[in-house]
Amino acid sequence: MRHTYVHEDLKLMLQSFRYDAHPMGMLISAISALSTFHPEANPALAGQDVYKDKEVVNKQIHRIIGTVATIAAYSYRHRIGRPYVDPTTRGLSYCENFLYMLDKLSEKDYKPHPVLVRALDILFILHADHEMNCSTAAMRHLASSGVDVYTAIAGSAGALYGPLHGGANEAVLRMLERIGTKDKIPEFIEQVKNKKALLFGFGHRVYKNYDPRAKIVRKIANEVFEVLGKEPLIEVATALEHIALTDEYFIKRKLYPNVDFYSGVIYKAMGFPTDYFPILFAIPRTVGWLAHWREYLVDPENSIIRPRQIYLGAGERPYVPLANRENEPVKTEIVSTESSSSKRRDAGSY
Repeated sequence: MRHTYVHEDLKLMLQSFRYDAHPMGMLISAISALSTFHPEANPALAGQDVYKDKEVVNKQIHRIIGTVATIAAYSYRHRIGRPYVDPTTRGLSYCENFLYMLDKLSEKDYKPHPVLVRALDILFILHADHEMNCSTAAMRHLASSGVDVYTAIAGSAGALYGPLHGGANEAVLRMLERIGTKDKIPEFIEQVKNKKALLFGFGHRVYKNYDPRAKIVRKIANEVFEVLGKEPLIEVATALEHIALTDEYFIKRKLYPNVDFYSGVIYKAMGFPTDYFPILFAIPRTVGWLAHWREYLVDPENSIIRPRQIYLGAGERPYVPLANRENEPVKTEIVSTESSSSKRRDAGSY
């Protein structure tokens, strides 16, 4: 918590983003920029042995965990046109401080609701780490090059930005919104079976039964709804889950609800926009990435990761000059899609 403040120059950089900049793009850029604020912790500048010092390593871990929530909060406030709120020194917990930075306005002693704090805390714990997924593999891959930890975290967050990875709970929410009401679920199920629609929030690469995290998240959802009111989409989600758990098609394929199925509904009930969901994934997952980073540093067998590639293309081929090659693409006129001001400029002489 002593590392929650960020440099004022970083604030200025964040303030320079467009008003509608995606929060994840802001987060990735800001974390990457952090490496320029700490050259003493950059192996490219301070020497390759800098991370052999345990104190240096731990300080970067504390610094990143502390500042990632602050940067995330600033990206949220930026998007809605509110001034940034600095972290508080009033002894709030990690999640309390995060919600405080998101929501404080002119109140002197604003404090987030304890049920919502607990819900976010549990969700963060459940999302902190989970096997060798795409972004975690990216962290270990980058760490193997000896790059500074800030750049490695930014690269991992970039992998998480992909909709096939960090956008899973957002995809669930959009699916539920498309379904709309409970009476339309049978039609949607048939579309899924006929491969005319995609089912999100069910199935997992590792778990081949009911995701144990999903049971916890479902309980949290009810606690959040008691405070904020029931999110209408929860009825669609519950009905969809019931059908999936009793339908032979889903049972045979072991398609059980996963952790993303209910977390998106909780985040929506808490008032987070759907494009902010990956941020809420990135904050806790930063802890998991850092754990893998530290583990990699102390592994005596670590070396730069260089996966082997097996070439399956053509064998030896004679060289054909470019002008003699067949099936060359036909040259087409490039039609400008720029504004009229660019057309006006192009009309001038050179």
